[in-house]
Amino acid sequence: MAYGTDGAGLPEKVGGYAVERELGAGGMGVVYLARSRGGRAVAVKVARPELAADPHFRTRFRAEVEAARSVGGFHTAPVVDADPDAPAPWLATAYIPGPTLAALIASEGPMDEARLRQLGAALAEALAAIHRCGLVHRDLKPGNIIMAADGPRVLDFGIARALESTRLTATGVAFGTPGFLAPEQAQGLEVGGPADVFALGAVLVAAAGGAAFGAGTPMGLMYRSVHEEPDLGAVPEGVRGVVASCLEKEPGRRPTPDALLDLFAPGAPAPAPAAVPTPTEPVDAIPPQHSHPPADATPPPPAYPPVAPTALYPSPYPPAPAVPNPYAPSPYSPSPYPPAAAVPNPYAQGLGQQAQAAGGDIGFVGVGTDTSLVIDALGVEYESAGGAVLQFTWAEIGRIEYAVTGPKHLGVTVRLRAGAVHTWMLTARRRSRLREWTQDLPLILDYYG
Repeated sequence: MAYGTDGAGLPEKVGGYAVERELGAGGMGVVYLARSRGGRAVAVKVARPELAADPHFRTRFRAEVEAARSVGGFHTAPVVDADPDAPAPWLATAYIPGPTLAALIASEGPMDEARLRQLGAALAEALAAIHRCGLVHRDLKPGNIIMAADGPRVLDFGIARALESTRLTATGVAFGTPGFLAPEQAQGLEVGGPADVFALGAVLVAAAGGAAFGAGTPMGLMYRSVHEEPDLGAVPEGVRGVVASCLEKEPGRRPTPDALLDLFAPGAPAPAPAAVPTPTEPVDAIPPQHSHPPADATPPPPAYPPVAPTALYPSPYPPAPAVPNPYAPSPYSPSPYPPAAAVPNPYAQGLGQQAQAAGGDIGFVGVGTDTSLVIDALGVEYESAGGAVLQFTWAEIGRIEYAVTGPKHLGVTVRLRAGAVHTWMLTARRRSRLREWTQDLPLILDYYG
């Protein structure tokens, strides 16, 4: 049973949970509001059909769910149940009322220094708990943070790595939302806890009313996160040093979540500069000199004609009547969240500016040693070694072809309807990255074809 993930209708139950209504859809699939047999509200997320068909997703999902269950619910929406082996794998988490941080900023404006310190400390505590269980969130952003009555809760940490393992990149939704992406994520390198700290710094800049790396295309945001310093102009001076330390380019220079708890304490001194680690170049980081095999040595995969972009997934959290004010007196003293009238339902928020701009949520992002390629609902965007950017919409594209042309080289050809042909080369830093690209492209092109 697919539980209605293909739009076939609302299921009566998912697992042992009685479904009340569909909340929406997001990076994983359809989200339902459901009730346990005892009447407790849960949010049940059911995997999209393409994820359900991916054995790598199921394997990773099973392992991540087990780890996520050990995190607890003090700073998260706890995982209460899951079935990785169901025809459509599903995950049930506690339903947490309250607005997202993104919604709170939009409705109430930027936070001052005191509230930023409270928010930073609460998120650092949440990341510390997640990291102690061997998890890395990978997509911390204002839309994944619920401002509950008892403080911020971090959502979706339990499925981040499982979704990432499918190699389906969700532009502006899942892994790696440009603007909150650590440099090592943008470059396709190994990701650990410091990537979450980087995202925390970008979240605090957003909470202060700024944007650490500005606005623009996903590729432009990723480029700036790797090569340019963040814009901290909106951050109050008292916490600017702490936020800057979170946004260090080198992972080893960022503070740990435990260290941030001290740094966010009122009156705490600015962080001392971290020792700069001696950079070590991976053995295969520089492409070796070699002769490429003839073009017909590796049969090219099939070309895919374009189709009209798919519609944007609706928000995973649809409109509902106002919930009780979460900013009533709480355990915080004083409360970090000022009183407000009715608070918008958190489950009514959109997927974020990037998703809205893209018009869809599935895309391919390939960042090579000196070039990059994005394929998403808008079409194709290529950035050359010199920084020049070419963009073509699906209406302009006739065919897309690709072929492996060397141990770390992927050639991509875009044939326009007008007759022009553009051939580009992506050079991977590792052979494993090239393998991932060749796994990604059929899925992405099938999605739009």
